[in-house]
Amino acid sequence: MILVTGGTGFIGAYILQELVQKNYKVRALNRTGNFPFFIPKEIIEKIEWVNGDILDIVSLDSAVQGIDTVIHAAAMVSFSANARKQMLHVNMEGTKNVVNIALEKNIRRFLYISSVAAIGRRQDGAAVDETKKWEENKTNTWYAISKYYAEMEVWRGIGEGLNAVIINPTTVLGYGNWNETSTRIFKSAFMEMPWYTRGINGFVDVVDVARATVLLMESNYAAERYIVNGENLPFRTIFNKIAEGFHKRAPWKHAGELLGKVAWRMAWIKSLISGNSPLLTRESARVAQSRTVFDNSKILSALPGFKFTPLTNTIEDACKKYLTNK
Repeated sequence: MILVTGGTGFIGAYILQELVQKNYKVRALNRTGNFPFFIPKEIIEKIEWVNGDILDIVSLDSAVQGIDTVIHAAAMVSFSANARKQMLHVNMEGTKNVVNIALEKNIRRFLYISSVAAIGRRQDGAAVDETKKWEENKTNTWYAISKYYAEMEVWRGIGEGLNAVIINPTTVLGYGNWNETSTRIFKSAFMEMPWYTRGINGFVDVVDVARATVLLMESNYAAERYIVNGENLPFRTIFNKIAEGFHKRAPWKHAGELLGKVAWRMAWIKSLISGNSPLLTRESARVAQSRTVFDNSKILSALPGFKFTPLTNTIEDACKKYLTNK
């Protein structure tokens, strides 16, 4: 029996789908009582859903009864200054709770869905791989900081005997709730956000993240981290592909560092008027300016035969689903 935290979230839901399709018995924490609409109903019905929260130790203790493996995918993702305190609490304290309960209950296998944000970006333009050490610099978002300290709790658990593997996805693309996490990039393109940058980043299909997670779960690897990255591409290329899939206008205004500062401030003012979360924030604008590439050779070496989905296919499929279910 496998417990998945964050099962109603973007990555967690696709991990659940992969597990069910491979005939595993699965239990998932559900904090809100809602279910991921982007996963087929027949998959949802095969999952044992339990009320719980990673910040509630009593509910965690109940959820891990009879559990063999834990996949910890629950996390809060935000680039809003207003969410910093809550995000740090959820990601750091929540992960500490899950690690501690896994140690206490002698859970056989533990997988943590981290992020390349927890590894950090480079200033020298060299590719980021799993050996990179965390550095304090202005490119680190508060989300990155929260995931770094959360990952430190997992490494602490490994030092105490936890049989764990850490997965570090790059920016995850696919069909989901485009008001949350990295899928907001689809909403931005659909709304014809005019700004583009010359930044470069790693991107990966959410289904590939789920497949890699389950394959690593089935392996004998332990005390290792793996970057899961499909392709390194300019942000503009991604936005253009998504705009094309939606039959929308691609971004047409170049935002350098100065204009980037203007753009996020304009988005902030617009959000005050509309009452909606801004599609662009100070932190996301800063990330969009960075030029970072990520090395995926370790995961490909660890999982012979594993292939990443071409992002053109990922975007085309996701756009069709967003338009069909809008």
